Amino acid sequence: MANKVLIDHLEAGRPLPKDLSHYFSDSTNNRKESQIKEFYKYFSIPGIGNLAGGLPNASYFPFDTLEAAVARPGRFCPTASGRGDEADWEQPVTGGYVQVTSESNGSRILVPKESEVDEVLRKIDLSSALQYGTAQGYPPLRQYLRHFTRQILHPNVPYAGGPDIIMSCGNTDGFSKAIELLSNEWSEGRNPTRDRQGMLVEEFCYMNAIQTAAPKGLNIIPVAMDREGMKPNGRGGLLDVLANWNLDTGKRPHLMYTVTVGQNPTGGVLSVNRRRELYAICQRFDVIIIEDDPYWFLQYPSAASTQATRRNCSVASSQGAQTDTSDSHRSTGYDFLDSLVPSYLSVDTDGRVVRLDTFSKTVAPGCRMGWITAQPALIERFLRITETSTQQPSGFVQSMVAELLMGKLGAGENRSVIESQENKPWNTDGWVRWLEGLRGEYEERMQVMCNILEDGRYMMAAAGRRSSEPDSWSIVDKVKMYDFEWPQGGMFVWLELNLSSHPLYDRMSAAKLSHALWVHLTTEPYLVLVAPGRIFASTEQTLQTKGPYYFRICFAAIDKDDVESLSSRFVEGMKVFWSKSELREIVLSESCNQM
Repeated sequence: MANKVLIDHLEAGRPLPKDLSHYFSDSTNNRKESQIKEFYKYFSIPGIGNLAGGLPNASYFPFDTLEAAVARPGRFCPTASGRGDEADWEQPVTGGYVQVTSESNGSRILVPKESEVDEVLRKIDLSSALQYGTAQGYPPLRQYLRHFTRQILHPNVPYAGGPDIIMSCGNTDGFSKAIELLSNEWSEGRNPTRDRQGMLVEEFCYMNAIQTAAPKGLNIIPVAMDREGMKPNGRGGLLDVLANWNLDTGKRPHLMYTVTVGQNPTGGVLSVNRRRELYAICQRFDVIIIEDDPYWFLQYPSAASTQATRRNCSVASSQGAQTDTSDSHRSTGYDFLDSLVPSYLSVDTDGRVVRLDTFSKTVAPGCRMGWITAQPALIERFLRITETSTQQPSGFVQSMVAELLMGKLGAGENRSVIESQENKPWNTDGWVRWLEGLRGEYEERMQVMCNILEDGRYMMAAAGRRSSEPDSWSIVDKVKMYDFEWPQGGMFVWLELNLSSHPLYDRMSAAKLSHALWVHLTTEPYLVLVAPGRIFASTEQTLQTKGPYYFRICFAAIDKDDVESLSSRFVEGMKVFWSKSELREIVLSESCNQM
């Protein structure tokens, strides 16, 4: 493998990935290859008599087959317009989309007990999927995802040899392993402050990441944000934080955790140029980037232009061209994927990006399955951690997803009709088409919600009459209750509350007023639950100074038919709350009184 990478480097002139072993944790450095797992590579030798492994006999597994009715990849329209009711959409070779009948909008897949296929990388059956296996993942699925990642998702990784992958039990698992691999635990009172390591995050971020890293003693360092996400320059930007780091508070942070597409909670998308700026700063200060990207395929090209049209303004320059048009750029082979903002991997000349992908948003969260992409030396260390922890994801899930995505590649027992419409796996074309359809569905929801929120940003309030005459006209105040950016991706609208415009702003704290609003919205007749911004604050300072001024609203989880009505109820609840001018009208919960 090392020789192949060197040849690749010499022929293509691409740099070798940098050695990042100086950041390996003590436990990572001490890990050795599992002696038990070492035997597994011999299990696949044809005719081998396996007297070594402590494996249960597959004939005693109580499952004879796994079978499921599944959607066709073209079930959903890939754009936010042109739908019919309960329509299924397929893309013919000639291009365009046609509506097909409901009788043909599904197919079936089946995983047999024993496959007649001998080749390990094509063999999908329960006897192998439910057995102990290698920690990299179920061989056929892992091989498929490795090819998909290297050749289709990220064909422009600039370092020699390209990245490798390992299966994970979802992105939370992947992140937890990245923290274990790349940081040492630190405890106040036991370890000196100078040894404390740190992790950079957006000032509002996904809280599971904080709750994973903080208990291990990592110093959580917020970086200022704008509509795209993390800022490279300016006060509180990445360069400002790193260049002016105070070593009395611990080591300069060497990890950066970021959600770059559909940022949770703000919905921002980092442009290619912004990624290059941030990456250059990470190179300068030797920072490893952990890119958590569950929403990558949910990028909404209509958001910026629709917002500009609704507000009678021009599209922000940061929302311009997002794709790499350089001569060296390789196409993914799919127009949809080519249209998306590429991963940090596309600018990763050093091999300092660890990317986390998941099936949670593309199949279902209960799959608990994803994969980690990084330079091979890091993946080898992830493998050592996985061998003695989670091992590979559930064999049930891996075999079903493998059959769904690539079952056609290995026809065996019980697959005599695999080519029929009723028993047709998706394959890569279908998988990409499914992702495009999901994007279309969520984009439509986003448009419905944001149009209603757009109409409701202001409340009209009568300020008085010109005269006492009945037909005299009133002076009307236009009070802005909130503002927001139409999300460029993801599942959330990040609402900025204009609390200073509320009649009671000068008579109670912002935290109490915000919480009272949150409680008010949960009462009849509004009955809407939103996420308060404070739960996404990365530090106590952010929570106190900025947390009360934001709500996160999700348009993904509710039924499609309810998006319009619930959005309208939210707006109506806001207007009623803004009409309250007496303290006695405000309901303060017990938790609110403690603020």
